[in-house]
Amino acid sequence: MTEPTPAPTTERGFDALPLSDDLRRAIADMGFDKPTPVQAAVWEPAAAGKDIVVQARTGTGKTCAFGMPLVDRAVKKSISKPQALVLCPTRELALQVSREIAQLGAHRAVKAVAIYGGAPMQRQVDEIEAGAQIIAGTPGRVLDHLKRGTLKGAELRTLVLDEADEMLSMGFERELNAIIERLPAERTTWLFSATLPPDIERMARTKLREPEFVVLSSDHVGALSIAHEVYFVTQDKYRALKHVIDIENPESAILFCNTKEQTERVAQWLQRDGFNADWLNGDLAQNERERVLRKTREGALRFLVATDVAARGIDVSHLTHVINYDFPFDAEAYVHRTGRTGRAGRTGRAISLVTPQDIGALYLLRLTYKIRPIERHLPTSRDERTRLETDILDALATTFAPRGQAEEHLALARRLLTRDDAEAVLAGLLREHLTANPELPETAESRRRAKLPAPIEEAASQPAPVRVEPRRRAPHEAAREDSPRARPEARAETDEVVPPQAVAASAEGASADADAVERREASDRPRGPELYVSLGRRDGVRSRHVMTVLADAGVHPDHIGQVSVRDRCTFVEVEPSVIDACLEALNAATIEGKPVQATLSKRSQQG
Repeated sequence: MTEPTPAPTTERGFDALPLSDDLRRAIADMGFDKPTPVQAAVWEPAAAGKDIVVQARTGTGKTCAFGMPLVDRAVKKSISKPQALVLCPTRELALQVSREIAQLGAHRAVKAVAIYGGAPMQRQVDEIEAGAQIIAGTPGRVLDHLKRGTLKGAELRTLVLDEADEMLSMGFERELNAIIERLPAERTTWLFSATLPPDIERMARTKLREPEFVVLSSDHVGALSIAHEVYFVTQDKYRALKHVIDIENPESAILFCNTKEQTERVAQWLQRDGFNADWLNGDLAQNERERVLRKTREGALRFLVATDVAARGIDVSHLTHVINYDFPFDAEAYVHRTGRTGRAGRTGRAISLVTPQDIGALYLLRLTYKIRPIERHLPTSRDERTRLETDILDALATTFAPRGQAEEHLALARRLLTRDDAEAVLAGLLREHLTANPELPETAESRRRAKLPAPIEEAASQPAPVRVEPRRRAPHEAAREDSPRARPEARAETDEVVPPQAVAASAEGASADADAVERREASDRPRGPELYVSLGRRDGVRSRHVMTVLADAGVHPDHIGQVSVRDRCTFVEVEPSVIDACLEALNAATIEGKPVQATLSKRSQQG
């Protein structure tokens, strides 16, 4: 392995790089003035066709760093078939990558396509055959296309592994190896990672040819650049969280919990107390996930409560605070969480609630990464009184300042402020006003809690919601979210029989509010014929997967009854009027990378 390449200076802008005129025009259209350090460092070895390993923290412009040499050097625009493959851990990142590469290739007739699970396979086949030269996709769906021959591995001469450490930690190593086996040995490989753990170094040694290392900064460095604070909590953690949020008053934040159940509870408690909050976890139906992410991007959501797994691959770098409601089980998870804020020159703060059971993990964090959070005391009653006074003053200013006062009243106010007893006079006036408006303190507090963050600039360019397939979690991730340590009561793995209310909003449109969706028990829905689905629990199938496929095909949840997931198969109750539509949708779908075969069950055929 070669010595790491230092980051070059970027003061000269893009003129310092030998780019084509077409690419310069595209970069100008995108509004970029000068390359980031990772873009400047990667260009030369990538353009020369070398294998490279790049360590740079998330949010530093890595997509453009590999997108520029892909568009300008690696891909021949005269050849209208896939030549480069970018593998991403999540569908959101695949979409982001394909969109940015398409912008870079806008003046060179270079096309990029995103492929991911859950979307119709045939539509992706058509897009590939229409002349896409660069494919950005998730490992499971890419492997499906390679196995079916709809993507020719032998023709892919450049492979990019984006967020490689995330893909390995999410359990995609088997898929990555299967994909690489189908690619030419004489290919160029670029590996991008926020950290360089041993498994990434092993991959670099075994899958790359004499790679050049470009080491800039990891998420660890990003974590060191923000403020870290801890509050020690011995009882009623949520009450402590509410007081901390009231006093800190963050503009926007992501709150991390260690279990899926906890995300829902905390978000619902925040909503009950008037805060603008929602949750994100692995059990959320895809249309609901898209709704929450859209609200976050558009500045319509102030507090996002999530698990580590659900938050992976999502850009929430615009959020001002990371709050660990549950302290993470290991130091690396803390670094990845807190590295999500304070990016691109922004300031950020990480706040953690630490219980006596978390002291060991906090100590390990200090030893491992030399991160020493400042210890804070929980807000006192005096702090809370100061916050309420501030809320009242803000409400008064909001009410009276914009109105424009008459000059004689302004003159009188100035005279009042010169008197020695001005404080007593103002106190009397405030007492009279508050007596006449007793609801003002509560209204002022509610207004502060319900406020929304400022919309982010990227919101206008975000893609429309898409249908995707929930990915398979790695065993260690499932254990982390659902372990007996994470949950007081571990539940046995039994046949899953779940009514479809969790995804009832799918057919109502992505903008439907979750609280407005009708929630009904399975016994209240029409019962009818039963469909047999060839996949079951051992194939990774969950009831939400089946319901998402049917909802995406336009089948209203009211027409679907109970979904029973068995070990080797699944049974779905449907109304007679939608049998054909359900069979067509299921037989055209893949779940967990496996094609579905659906028929009318023998019991229904005989009945």
